[in-house]
Amino acid sequence: MLIEAIQGKVEQSSAILGEVRAEMAKVIVGQAEIIDRLLIGILSNGHVLIEGVPGLAKTLIISSLASVFDAAFARIQFTPDLLPADVTGTMIFNPKSGEFSTKKGPIFANFILADEINRAPSKVQSALLEAMQERQVTLGDSTLALPNPFFVMATQNPIEQEGTYPLPEAQVDRFFMKLIIKYPAFEEERQILNRMVSEKDIPLRKVLSPKDVENMREVINLVHMEEKLKDYILHLIQATRHPERYPRISSMNGLIEFGASPRATIYLARAAKAFAYMSGRAYVIPDDIKAVGRDVLRHRIILTYEAEAEAIGSEEIINRILDEIEVP
Repeated sequence: MLIEAIQGKVEQSSAILGEVRAEMAKVIVGQAEIIDRLLIGILSNGHVLIEGVPGLAKTLIISSLASVFDAAFARIQFTPDLLPADVTGTMIFNPKSGEFSTKKGPIFANFILADEINRAPSKVQSALLEAMQERQVTLGDSTLALPNPFFVMATQNPIEQEGTYPLPEAQVDRFFMKLIIKYPAFEEERQILNRMVSEKDIPLRKVLSPKDVENMREVINLVHMEEKLKDYILHLIQATRHPERYPRISSMNGLIEFGASPRATIYLARAAKAFAYMSGRAYVIPDDIKAVGRDVLRHRIILTYEAEAEAIGSEEIINRILDEIEVP
């Protein structure tokens, strides 16, 4: 298909995202980048991990998105005594009929908020992450498909680590993106104060249906990516594993214990295509890859003790890679 034809489809299909942003702006002040990244996650069929202190509207953002998307929303508060069955559901025995019946858990919704995911033990985390990966849940002898779209936004509190069960790197890697949510600016917080002090509910209009999401994903698949941009993505990922092969960042050799996995390669390409689509373009440019690179890579690089001793974080390393690897 010609780029001109794809461009027409992209412009027609992505136009409604302006309405989604407008509806979200009725409730959420600022955080436009976070909202856009969540939309990229939804449209790319991925899940998002958000790290931020309490009170920054993480729950409000995801519940508002569910309202705008005309989708079922469920919030799961992760606690140390939570069981896998509290997430996925279980089989209940009926003594009258002598048969088991299926009781579905809160995971059977379109939008899931896994609040403070690192507060539950690993068996509960595994139950959730298996559902995220396989898009299905097995209860007894039955395997039940999860609804489509199925989107999980998990949150972590970076300042309170007592009584937590940190996610293993292999599980963190399953998240499409990791986002850092920050405090609002002074004037943004003034708007929050003026808008929310009355505690009145702000109604949101339902803009998109699950079918619309499927159609948008089909258009995103048509977005063109040049071979040289695919090579650029491969070089970025390779640089996280073998910095010594790239003269401009060879000084980082010894700072990275493990680089990004092949899943990062796939997710970075998908995110770049979704970013281009949301920008109203039928083709990917290098700036699209750079725009989403930090969000896709920040949780996929494991640093050495030397890096930690020198107070060098993954964010700094990713910034250097994005700045120094030659852009085609």
